[in-house]
Amino acid sequence: MAKTTKRKPEDAGEGTSPKKIKLASKPGKKRESAAAQAPAQTPSGPSEEVDFPRGGGTTFTPAEVKTIRAEAQREANDDIFKEAKSPQVKGKKRKSRSGDSSANADDVKRPSGRIEHLNYKRVAVGMKILCQVISVEPLSLIVSLPNQLFGHIPITQISPELTALLEKIDESVDEEGEESGDEDDASKSQQKIPDLADIFSPGQYLRAVVTEVHAPGTTDNIGVGRPKDGGQRMSRRVELSVEPHKVNGGIAVKDLTSGFVLSAAVKSVEDHGYILNTGIPDVSGFLSFKETKKIAEVRYRVGQLVDVYVTKLSSNGRTCNFGVDPKNLVSNSITEVSNVTSILPGALVQSLVTTVSDHGLGLQILGYFDGTIDLHHLPTRDPSAQYKIGQKIKARVLYELPATSPPKFALSLADHVLGLQTKQTEGSRISESYPIGAILDNVKIVGVEGEHGVTVEVTPDVTGFIHISHLSDQHVPALAEKSGHWKVGTIHRARVTGYFAFDGYLQLSLRPSVLEKKFLQVSDVAVGEVVKGTVKKLTESALFVSLSGNVDGVVWPIHFADIPLKHPQKRFKPGSSIKCRILVVDPARARIVLTAKRTLVDSEHPIITKPEDAKVGLVTHAVVGKVFEKHLQVEFYNSTKGVVLHREASEGMVGPLTEVFKPGKPVLVRILANDTEKGRILASIRQATISMAPQDISAVEIGDSVSGTISDVHKDNVLLGLETSNIRALLSIKNLANRRGSTTAQLRANLKTGEKLDDLVVVSRNPEQGFVIVATKPTAKPALGAISIDTVQVGQIVGGRVVKHDRRGALVKFNGRITGSLHPTDTSDDYGAGSPFPNVDSVLKAAVIAIDREKKHLTLSTRKSRMEPSEPHVVVDAEIASIEDVKPGTPVRGFIKSVAEHGLFVSIGRDLDARVQIKELFDEYVKEWKPRFQTNQLVKGKILSVDKENRKLEMSFRTKLPPSGKELLTLRDFQKGQIVHGHVKKVEDYGLFVELDDSKVSGLCHKSELSDNKGADVTLALRSFREGDRVKAFITSIDNGKKRISFSLKPSNFGDDEGSGSEVEGSGDESEPEALGVVAAEDDDAEMSDAQEGVEGSESSDDEEVDEPMEVDLEPKFAPIEASASTSKPPTITLDVKDGFKWTEEPDEEELSAGSSSDSSEGEQSSKKKKRRRKRVELDLTGDMHTRMPESNADFERLLLGSPNSSYLWIQYMSFQIQLSEIDKAREVAQRAFKTINFREEQERLNVWIALLNLENIYGTEQTVEDAFKDAVRRNDAKTVYLGLATIFEQSEKFDKAEEQYKKTVKKFGRSSKAWTRFGEFYLNRGQPEQSRALLPRSLQSLEKHKHLKTISKFAQLEYKLGDPERGKTIFEGIVDSHPKRWDLWSIYIDMTASQDDITGVRSLFDRVFTHKMTSHKAKSFFKKWLDLEKRRGDEEGVEAVKQKAIEWTQKAVNS
Repeated sequence: MAKTTKRKPEDAGEGTSPKKIKLASKPGKKRESAAAQAPAQTPSGPSEEVDFPRGGGTTFTPAEVKTIRAEAQREANDDIFKEAKSPQVKGKKRKSRSGDSSANADDVKRPSGRIEHLNYKRVAVGMKILCQVISVEPLSLIVSLPNQLFGHIPITQISPELTALLEKIDESVDEEGEESGDEDDASKSQQKIPDLADIFSPGQYLRAVVTEVHAPGTTDNIGVGRPKDGGQRMSRRVELSVEPHKVNGGIAVKDLTSGFVLSAAVKSVEDHGYILNTGIPDVSGFLSFKETKKIAEVRYRVGQLVDVYVTKLSSNGRTCNFGVDPKNLVSNSITEVSNVTSILPGALVQSLVTTVSDHGLGLQILGYFDGTIDLHHLPTRDPSAQYKIGQKIKARVLYELPATSPPKFALSLADHVLGLQTKQTEGSRISESYPIGAILDNVKIVGVEGEHGVTVEVTPDVTGFIHISHLSDQHVPALAEKSGHWKVGTIHRARVTGYFAFDGYLQLSLRPSVLEKKFLQVSDVAVGEVVKGTVKKLTESALFVSLSGNVDGVVWPIHFADIPLKHPQKRFKPGSSIKCRILVVDPARARIVLTAKRTLVDSEHPIITKPEDAKVGLVTHAVVGKVFEKHLQVEFYNSTKGVVLHREASEGMVGPLTEVFKPGKPVLVRILANDTEKGRILASIRQATISMAPQDISAVEIGDSVSGTISDVHKDNVLLGLETSNIRALLSIKNLANRRGSTTAQLRANLKTGEKLDDLVVVSRNPEQGFVIVATKPTAKPALGAISIDTVQVGQIVGGRVVKHDRRGALVKFNGRITGSLHPTDTSDDYGAGSPFPNVDSVLKAAVIAIDREKKHLTLSTRKSRMEPSEPHVVVDAEIASIEDVKPGTPVRGFIKSVAEHGLFVSIGRDLDARVQIKELFDEYVKEWKPRFQTNQLVKGKILSVDKENRKLEMSFRTKLPPSGKELLTLRDFQKGQIVHGHVKKVEDYGLFVELDDSKVSGLCHKSELSDNKGADVTLALRSFREGDRVKAFITSIDNGKKRISFSLKPSNFGDDEGSGSEVEGSGDESEPEALGVVAAEDDDAEMSDAQEGVEGSESSDDEEVDEPMEVDLEPKFAPIEASASTSKPPTITLDVKDGFKWTEEPDEEELSAGSSSDSSEGEQSSKKKKRRRKRVELDLTGDMHTRMPESNADFERLLLGSPNSSYLWIQYMSFQIQLSEIDKAREVAQRAFKTINFREEQERLNVWIALLNLENIYGTEQTVEDAFKDAVRRNDAKTVYLGLATIFEQSEKFDKAEEQYKKTVKKFGRSSKAWTRFGEFYLNRGQPEQSRALLPRSLQSLEKHKHLKTISKFAQLEYKLGDPERGKTIFEGIVDSHPKRWDLWSIYIDMTASQDDITGVRSLFDRVFTHKMTSHKAKSFFKKWLDLEKRRGDEEGVEAVKQKAIEWTQKAVNS
C-alpha cells in the first residue's frame, strides 16, 4: 500500500536526518529531474493513462514537451559547468564512491524536484485542496483554487445532513400531489433547510476534495446556474465536495491531538451544544455552547460546515471535543503525524527549507515529506534574499501534488493565506479598488512563465496575472524571460477582467480587442447609451443581442420596432448587426434590456433614468406601458414610470384612450409635475410640442369677471388672450352658442380672430399648463349673486363650482373662500334619476340646509323638495336626517361608501352609514363577491337592526328575509311527512338540492325520488331543472344529529287528503318581494312590470271550461342580485316561463277571446275552480313531465326555453328533424343553437358542432363537410375539431379520409402529444402496427422534451392493448430504467402487465419497485395495489407473501 511506502523513512530510525533520506536515491541529477517531471505531468483521474502509449505518443502538448526538453538541457549544462569549476567537489564525489559515504553531505542539500504549477490538466479526482469561496449561488458555491483556477461545490456536496434535508423536501413534493395535507409538512421541512448564503460567505476558506473533472466544452449541462462571468464558466470544469467523510476520512485517530484543525458538519442541536459529524470512522464530535459564546452569539444550523480544532479526545477515542476560537483556527499548527493522510489542506505545518531557486522554495515538512512553494505564494519575488537553506518556517498546505510517491505537497507563505483572510490593499479589497473593466496604464512584467503567462506588478502591494492567451489577439506559442515583447521589466497597458481571490491576484488582459471594448460586465453599461450589437437568437418571447464579449442584452417584442412586427424573423436574422439603446440595466440579475424602436434610438431629447431626472418642463420620449380608462402609464428608462391623464393625452381627446393608444407606442411627453416623495411623475403628450414654459396665471382667480380677445378658433374651443394680463384662456364654443342662441357650426363660422368677448367668468385654473377656462356669465337670479357667510341663510339658493369629490360627496367652492359639501343622498329625491356626483368644474345651484360659520362651510342639497318647498314633489328616496328616521324592516336605498374585507358600508344619509355583512349580501353563496360592488354604487336593502345608543345600523340585501318580527325557520321546525315549498339550490348528477322558504335549511332530493315511474329516464328529468326553480317537496327523513334532511318530489306523496291545498294557495297568492342589492335601471324595471302585468292579465281571463295546463314555477321566488344588476332588456312574454311548460293541448284563439270577455264574477269563480284543477293536474303530471320524451317541434321549443344552453336538447332536436327527413331544418336547428347557446358554454357549443359534422358526413357532400369543418375550426378549439372529424371518418368507416385527416392534424399540431397518440391508435385499430410504430420517433422530433415521456408511455400502453405486449414491455422497461422514481409510470406498467394475466410479472415488478427509496405513504399505496391484484388474480400464498413483505418493509423503515 501507498501508506506503507510513505512510512518507510520513519521506520528506518528516528535519528535519520533529511540529508540521509535523500541519499537513499543517488542516481544522477538528469535522471532525477526527468523522474520528477514525469509524475507531475501525468494527471490522475478515473481512467489512468498508460505509461507507454502505442506509437511512442505522449499526453503532453508540443509546448510542454519543448519546455521539458529545454529545462532538462539547462540542468544538464549547469551540472557540467559546476563540475568543471569545482574540481574539489569532483574529488570528493570520487572519494565517496570509493566508500566514504559520510564524507560530504552538502552534495545532497537540494532535491532535484521541479516547482510546478497546478492547472486543469493536473487536477485529479480525489485530490484534496484548499479553496476560497468567491460567490454563493442558490444551488452551489463558486470557489477560487490555487494557481488561478476555479471550481464549484454543488449543494448536494456540502454535508450528508444537508443532503438528507433536501431529500425530505423532494419526498414531500412527490407526496404533495397525492395528498393535500402534506403541504404543511413540506413547508415546515423547507423552513428548516438553511440557504447557502446563510451558512457560507465570500472569502471563506474551505477544505475540499475533487470529485469530478470535466473536459473543456462539456460543462453546459452542469447544474450550477447560468454563468455570469468567465470565472463561473471556468468553475464548471472542476467539481468539489466538502463533505466531512470525504475530506477527513483518512485522518488517524491518534493524530487528533490538541489543536488539530479540521472541518465538521453540524449533525444535530442538543441541550448543551452541537453534535458534529467529523467524517472520521467511529469518532463523534461535540461543540458546547460555551465554546461558541466565547466569540459571538452564533447559532449553527443542521447541515452547516464548521471549522473546529481539537480540545480533548476521550480515552476510548470515540468522542472528541472541539473549539471554534478564530485565533486558534489560524495559529494552530501540527508538528508530527502518524500517517500522511492526516495532513489536510489548510493545515499549518513546521517546514525546513531544502532548496532555494528562482522559481520558489523546496521544503521538507514534518521531517519526512517533500513540499514546494511557487512564486505566486511567496511574499517576495526574490526567494534567495529572504530564505536560506536550513531555515525553519511555518507554511500552510494547499494541496497534495497528484501522482507523486512519496507524497509531495504544495504550500503557501502568502500573508493572506497564512491568516486565512481576503487579500486587501489600503484597507479595502482588491475587487473594490480595481473594478472589472478598469484600465491600468502602467503595469510592469516581473515574472514570465513560458507556457502559462506573465506576472505583473500593478503597485508594490498589488500583483496581477495575465494568461498567455490574453497577451495578444494573435496566438502566442511560448514566452521568453529575457527577450521578446513581454520580457521582464517591460511596461504595458492592461485591463482588469476578473480576480483570482485565492492567489490575491488581479486577472488582467493585454489584448487590444479587450482594451477597446466599451464594457466587460453589466454594471459597466450606462442606461440610455446607443450601442451596436449582433443578433444572437430570436425566440417567440424575446430577441437576444450580443453586445460585447460576455455581455448580452434582451429586446422584448414590444420594443422590436415603433409598430408591431408581424414577421420579426425577417428583420432579425442571427449574425446580423443591430443598433439599439440601453433601456434597463439590472446588475443584480445580470440583465440588460434594450430597445430597437427607431424613435427612441434616434431621439436627441434628454432621457429620464430615475425620478430625480424628471424636471418640470422637460420634453423627452417615453413608451406607453399600460392603457387605463382615465389615464396612460408611460415608461421612461430604467423602469421609471409616469402618468398621463386623459385630458393631457391629446388635443380635444373625447373617445376612450384604448382606441388611440396601444402598449408599446412611443410618445413625446412634457413633464408637468414630479412628486419625488410619492414617486409620481405627471406628464403630458398634448403639451409636448409647446415650446414655451407654463405661463404664470396667479393674477386671476376662479370667479373673476374677465374679457378677452380671440386669438384662434378650434373645433370645440376658442383660444383667448385675456385683457390686462394676456393670460391664455379657453372658451367652449357650445357654451357661447347657448348664450347667443345659435348653433355651434354657425357660431364657429362667424367668430373671427381679434374679436373681443366680454362678460366672461373664470371657472377653472390650470397652473401646470399656464391657462384658464372661462365661460359666459349666466343670467343669474338675485339669489345667485355673491354671498357672505354672515348673511347667508338656511333655505337660500346659492351657486358654486364643484372642485372635487371626497368621501362626503362633492366639494363646492363659492366666492369669498366659502366652501360647501353636497352629500350623494342630498342630490335628488330619486337617487336613480339624479346625478349623485356632479362633474368636477361644473356649476350648480343648491339650497343651504346647514351653516358652519366658523369654518365658513355650508351643507347643501339639490333635492327639488328642498329647493322648491312650496311645490308638491314625488319623493322616492326620503331624506334620512338622523337614526330616528329608520326602523327595522324599512327598505332604503343608498350609496356604497367603502368595500371592506367583512362586507360593505352604505351611506343612507349625510351622517348615517349602515353596515352590510358578507352573509347579508346574497341569498346564495358567492365566493368572489367583491368584483360585484364598487364605491359610490347605488344599492337597495332593508334595515335589520338599529342601535341608537352607538349609532349603528345593520342592513341586508337578501330577499329571503323573514317577515318583520319573525325569525328564520330551523331544521327542528320541520317534521317528517310535511309538505313544504322551496327552490332548487343546486343540480347534481345524483339529484337536486332544495332550499326551503323562510329558512336556510337545504337538503337532497335523490334522483330516484323524482318520479313514480320506475322505468322513466330520471337523467332527462334532472336536466329539466335549473337553479332557482320553484318546487313543492315532501320531507322523507330528518336527521337532527347530522343536520340532514331528505325530500321527495314524487307525485304520489301529494294527495288530496294531505291538506296541501291551502299551502299551494298561500304560496300562489304571495307577492314576490322586490329584488334587493345593486339597483338596475328604472326603465327596465318598469318595462318588466308592464310585461308581467300583461301576462298575469291574460292568465286571469281564461275561461273556466278550458283545461288549465299544469303550472311549475321555474322562477326563483326572490330575484338574485346578478339578475337585477345585469338586466338590460325587458323580458318578452315567450320567455316568461313562470307558469311552466304546457305539455297538454293549447286552447284555440276563440276560447281565449271568449274567456277574456267574461265578467268579474265569472272570473272569481273560475279562479277558485282553477286552483282545485291545478292541484289535480299536478298530481297527474308532475313526474311524467320530466320523463316523457318530446314528440313535436312545440315540445322541443318549450324545453329549449327552459334550457337554452343544453347541447343535449339541441342535438335531440336535430335528430328529431332527421327522422322526419328534414335535413335542412336540422341544419337550421344547429345554426340556431350556435346563436342561442351562451358563448361561455364552449363545451356545449362544441357538442353541437360535432353533431353538425356528423350530419354533413352522412347526409351532406364533401363541400358541405369542408365548409362546416372550416367554420367549426374558426369558432372552437382547432385541435379538438381536427381530431373530432378524424374520429367521425373513422367511425363511419371512411378510413382513407380518416388517415388523411390524421396526417393533417399531426402536421398542424405537431407539438400535441394527443394528436400523435390518437394517430397511432388509429393505425393499430386498422391492423397496421408498423405504421403506428413509425410515428413514435417522428413525434419525438416535433414534441417538446417535457412531453416525450408521456408520449412514449401512451404508445407503450397502445402496444399492450392493440399491438404486441412484448414490445410494450420493452418500452416500459426503458422508461423505468431511466426514470426509476416516476411512481406513476411504475403503476401504469404494473396495470398493463396485470391486464395480460401475468401475475408472475406483476410480482417481479413490485419487487423491483420496493428496491427504490420511497416514502411510507407511497409504499402503502403500492402494497395496497399489490394486495388487491393478488386477491383478484393471484392466490392465498401470494396474499400472505404481500402482507409479510409489507411488515418487513415497515420494520426496515423504522430501524433506518
